[in-house]
Amino acid sequence: MGGCAGKNADAPKPGGKASTMPKKEIKEGGIGHAQFIIENTGKITDYYTLDKKKLGEGSYGSVCKATNISTKAIRAVKTISKSQMKNLERFKQEIAIMKMMDHPNIIKLFESFEDHRNIYLVMELCSGGELFDRIIESGHFSEVQAAILMQQIIRAIYYMHENHVCHRDLKPENFLFMTKDPIEKNFLKIIDFGLSCKFIPAKPLSTKAGTPYYVAPQVLAGNYDQLSDLWSCGVIMYVLLCGYPPFFGDTDSEVLAKVRLGNFSFNPADWKNVSEDAKTLIRHLLKMNPKDRYTAEQALNHEWIKNKAPKASSVALQSNFVDNLRGFRSQNKLKKAALHIIAGQLNEDQIKALRDTFMGLDKNGDGLLTPAELKEGLQKAGLKEIPPDLQQIMEDVDADGSGVIDYTEFLAATLDRRQYIQEDVCWSAFRVFDRNGDGKISQDELKMVLSNDQAVEDTLGHGMIMELLKEVDGNGDGVIDFQEFMQMMRGAGVKPGMGAANQPLA
Repeated sequence: MGGCAGKNADAPKPGGKASTMPKKEIKEGGIGHAQFIIENTGKITDYYTLDKKKLGEGSYGSVCKATNISTKAIRAVKTISKSQMKNLERFKQEIAIMKMMDHPNIIKLFESFEDHRNIYLVMELCSGGELFDRIIESGHFSEVQAAILMQQIIRAIYYMHENHVCHRDLKPENFLFMTKDPIEKNFLKIIDFGLSCKFIPAKPLSTKAGTPYYVAPQVLAGNYDQLSDLWSCGVIMYVLLCGYPPFFGDTDSEVLAKVRLGNFSFNPADWKNVSEDAKTLIRHLLKMNPKDRYTAEQALNHEWIKNKAPKASSVALQSNFVDNLRGFRSQNKLKKAALHIIAGQLNEDQIKALRDTFMGLDKNGDGLLTPAELKEGLQKAGLKEIPPDLQQIMEDVDADGSGVIDYTEFLAATLDRRQYIQEDVCWSAFRVFDRNGDGKISQDELKMVLSNDQAVEDTLGHGMIMELLKEVDGNGDGVIDFQEFMQMMRGAGVKPGMGAANQPLA
């Protein structure tokens, strides 16, 4: 696993919406998803009970199930032995990329721990097993099932490419199902970013990375771009529909020789019942010349996916959807940040309805919402009058100031109050701010978590933090304890000296 070619100090910030959007930049003072994924130095066993039984094992270490001691949330913990790790910097880059990712089809990283022997990644638990195992079990899938899976895979890749990240190791082993449910009711997540890297558009990558069956010919030549991921998508789609890969051999070198030539065929015996549309899309993805190969956006818009994958026929909005969005506007920055953390930590069952709404509103499927998409979605949902303050609502929901609404920003702004006023849920958010674990949030801790750039210490930032502290610090002792934090979450924030009497009942 070599370093990432083309990776340098001026690597781009995450990309924006489609090609017409400016790059997605987080404004100064904005709340970004990555800043709440904390790197802890404390002992992981003080916070989690780790299962003895391993869920999986690899050259890097192992994965086990773990339970958060205070919130009882069940997670997956990946333990990586530092002595086994050949390249610590490379691994830190993997964590940095995982922190950036905020998409329904990409595994969530919640936090990490480090001790003298290991690094621990605390991630969401996907209990449905690998896509690879489902292929082995079923031999191959129906076209509808394959289209459901390909739509999810390509949406995640579209989002990654918009954020200038190339995955470089797409294969069925790197996708997990959320549950044991049938494909039609399930959800797929990309799980491994060990070979991923940031890229600069039009600047080729050269590190040879990937897995023989799925790797693109240009990667073998050491001169490629992010469209190598779409080649891998083509191979995965081929496998889903017939059960074996297009480039096959008894040894790695035989497989790679076939990949270099790029010749494949559809054996009539296995493909006679597969539609011409499906074969056409595979041909577009397995184009030898990357200039002719489909992008993620083109693949998502292809007839086969549009016709075979079930469409979100109408966006189902809860009756209080716009009110929740509007209510989010009036919250102070600390409560918005806390809602962001809570939204990021809820499990898939708890956010399923909102996730479906988000994906229904996200018309082009890149995992970001533009004002136009939100407006169109509200109209489709039968909202007679579009709120006149929609633009303002959008700007306030867009916590990082990037001009588009990210997945977790959307969840944070639309969460139902009943979901976020529970003490155990709020405790996990409180812990993110209480960096030293003394049960209080100090001015310095607020500053540490809420400022994107610790190097920028402007007076406005300092003044705003002081103002925020005063607003929530009910007893005026200069720190925020958990009770005061809960009062803020349940109400609209406490003014000094007003105590709890002024708060609405939970």
